[in-house]
Amino acid sequence: MRKVYIETLGCPKNQIDSEMMLGLLSKDIYGIAEYPEEAEIIIINTCGFIESAKEESIMTITDFMTLKQEAKCEIFIVAGCLVERYADELKSELPEVDIFIGTTKFPLIVKAIEEYESGHDPIVNIGDIDILIPENLPRVKTTPSYTAYLKISEGCDNNCTYCIIPQLRGKYRSRHFEDIIVEAKKLVESGAKELIIIAQDTIRYGKDLYGKNRLAELLTEICKLDDLQWVRVMYAYPDEIDTELIETFAREEKLLNYIDMPIQHGSNSVLKRMNRRTSQEQIRSVVEEFRALVPDMMIRTTLIVGFPGETDEEYQDLYNFIEEIKFGRLGVFAYSKQDGTPAGRMKDQIDEDVKLERQAGILELQQGISLNNNGFYMGKTIEVLVEEKIADEDVYMGRARFDAPEIDGQVYINTKKMLQLGDIVSVEINDFMEYDLIGGLANESC
Repeated sequence: MRKVYIETLGCPKNQIDSEMMLGLLSKDIYGIAEYPEEAEIIIINTCGFIESAKEESIMTITDFMTLKQEAKCEIFIVAGCLVERYADELKSELPEVDIFIGTTKFPLIVKAIEEYESGHDPIVNIGDIDILIPENLPRVKTTPSYTAYLKISEGCDNNCTYCIIPQLRGKYRSRHFEDIIVEAKKLVESGAKELIIIAQDTIRYGKDLYGKNRLAELLTEICKLDDLQWVRVMYAYPDEIDTELIETFAREEKLLNYIDMPIQHGSNSVLKRMNRRTSQEQIRSVVEEFRALVPDMMIRTTLIVGFPGETDEEYQDLYNFIEEIKFGRLGVFAYSKQDGTPAGRMKDQIDEDVKLERQAGILELQQGISLNNNGFYMGKTIEVLVEEKIADEDVYMGRARFDAPEIDGQVYINTKKMLQLGDIVSVEINDFMEYDLIGGLANESC
């Protein structure tokens, strides 16, 4: 049996596409390789969102290409956003690649391999980015057994001026409510204790399909699943967050008091140039309502500094807003010019050193905010999902209810007890750092 290896770059949405490709291939005559050196078929699922992601994708393709050149790999496949955006250029520059597959054509992975082996050289499957991804595709999870991503829609209609995603992923297409619940049940039955809800914009779930946002209703139904303990919501744009959704967070115990809410900026003039359908005042109102109804709500956000035309005054407006709101979690990117976007054609592009200086300023501000926020947990007992044992030490690492995988902090658990990865345990916090917490098992005798 030939083996396949997939290297996934970019976001969790890409990760689900990779898991479905693995599912389709493992259903057939292929096994799954743990390491690329073991595989006859290698797939690089690329990201093409910003310049650094494109560079990482090209470097990864180049690095893995050595296995093809050494004749260890028989079929080399490049998939995902970079292919959708630059298929012709990649085909010309990378003749060693046997198959190129775009963002909506990954369900054809088995057919593409069969066609290639029948003499078609190379195979290029792109376009039709607005088609629906078939339901009930097999899926091989690549996350730990206790955590799973659940994608509720494809594409995006927001058309932010800096973003290429609508050109790579197509228009917003909600999945049917019932299909999502069926998949959620399967994931929980397979051992998932935590479901992480994702989409390009989760808040608009259902609007295209049902004429109204149904995220609150969907979350309520998902929370009914037995054996599911945590439900986490990512990528919820603030402009359509309403009282019904906030009340759902307050009511549903399994729905974590955590939301990833990208605001991108705090200056109204910059938000307008970004074509964001929100304002500083509306964002402040949403945060205040969350904190009123869910007092311990952890709000994560992401920002872009150095957007074209961003003045010192606009940056200061953003800085002051972050200082006022004190988001619990925050990431900040220096603006990356994207070909084919309105922002890429704007005048007054900001110098790179100014972007990096502004990025560093926000990060330094957030470091102090985060340190102060973490001090709140001193002496308190929190739930932590155990994820790793530190070798040769009586220490485990895990995530609190208010931390998402890969992007947020860690909790270090000092204990002589044997813990199982995937356990959710009570930890009493006795120390803290800027981003991480330290503690021991609650009620554990010394």
